[in-house]
Amino acid sequence: MSNLNQITTETLNTASENLDCMNSLEIVTLMNSEDAKIASAVKAQLPNIAKAVDLCVASLENKGRIIYIGAGTSGRLAAIDAAECPPTFGVSQDTVIGLIAGGRQIEISLTDDKEDNPQSCIDDLKHVGLNSSDIVIGIAASGRTPYVIGGLKYAHSLGCRTVSIACNSDSTIGKLADVAIEVIVGSEVLTGSTRLKAGTSQKMILNMISTASMVRTGKCYRNLMVDVVPTNSKLVYRAQTILMEATGLSREEAVVAMDKADGNVKRAIVMVLTGCSKEEADKRLEKARGHVRGAIA
Repeated sequence: MSNLNQITTETLNTASENLDCMNSLEIVTLMNSEDAKIASAVKAQLPNIAKAVDLCVASLENKGRIIYIGAGTSGRLAAIDAAECPPTFGVSQDTVIGLIAGGRQIEISLTDDKEDNPQSCIDDLKHVGLNSSDIVIGIAASGRTPYVIGGLKYAHSLGCRTVSIACNSDSTIGKLADVAIEVIVGSEVLTGSTRLKAGTSQKMILNMISTASMVRTGKCYRNLMVDVVPTNSKLVYRAQTILMEATGLSREEAVVAMDKADGNVKRAIVMVLTGCSKEEADKRLEKARGHVRGAIA
């Protein structure tokens, strides 16, 4: 830890040296000014983010999983991204997994010392049955969290493809990964509080990776979420609207079509646009590997 204050995310931000003397508007204005730098920092890493997406697509198409590993804020953001994938894209709970130092849940105390233990991540990965078809994405703002380091090394030993996401250049986890994403957002308004700019940049990158991977594997038609799971009234309405947008049906017609398709939006689109039966729609989708555009061609 002796050189911790030498890494970018831990250095002093000269623009906020008098933060404790500022009024509310001055504080939030400064934060907004610093946040404006995040998008350009992420933009510089788009080629590497795209490479990460390609690896994720290859894993998913090989029946593998996307497994995030992280501690603290990084782990929480990963867990949130993983939790959003089943309702948005209709995948199983285990297609995208978020592992956090101390346990597989978001409510982990920041004082949990398991993030300092590389073996802890190895144990967590063994618990979910990590195999060579999976891809492991290690997330650590500092780029040096032992929990993440241990997990990436173990994943490499099994032949898994790996990605790292850090907010410092020349990071330790970057040296261990097949693809290193190092987004340099600079020092934080509140020194060392990486839930701010660093966390926001990580959230943006995770959004890109999971969304682009799901689009590439057929979870989208045009720009519509065709695998959305209609489990509540809002999502039932959204599913109907998606079908209407894709086919030109009225609301009343969409309700009937969704019923004929047993509530499956993707199946309903294929049935309406091709005039085929439910069984034929399923055959078309299977042949097209789940891509609606291919199924209706």
